[in-house]
Amino acid sequence: MKLFSCLMALLLLLLQAVPGLSLPKDTLRCVGYHGFCFHSKSCPEPFAAFGTCSRRQKTCCIDTTSNFHTCQDEGGHCVPPEIKCLQEQVGLCPHRGWKCCTEV
Repeated sequence: MKLFSCLMALLLLLLQAVPGLSLPKDTLRCVGYHGFCFHSKSCPEPFAAFGTCSRRQKTCCIDTTSNFHTCQDEGGHCVPPEIKCLQEQVGLCPHRGWKCCTEV
């Protein structure tokens, strides 16, 4: 799995370096969270939906067996950056810049 992530990071770096070949923003975000783009609207097991890819044409799915768990999986909730958390926790939020909180 780590080899695949390294290869995807290298591919992403190369695509960003070549003008006109960059990936859509939602795809870059998905890959940045170690996600995969699937054509179906639902993700196969053990993946969970985490936004979109390819300009909202595909579903971004993250592996729930990895260290990259969503905020809700960890018992928290996502809040915008202007809201202060009493206690933050590790977990991915589907909105850019939002943070995972256990208490607000």
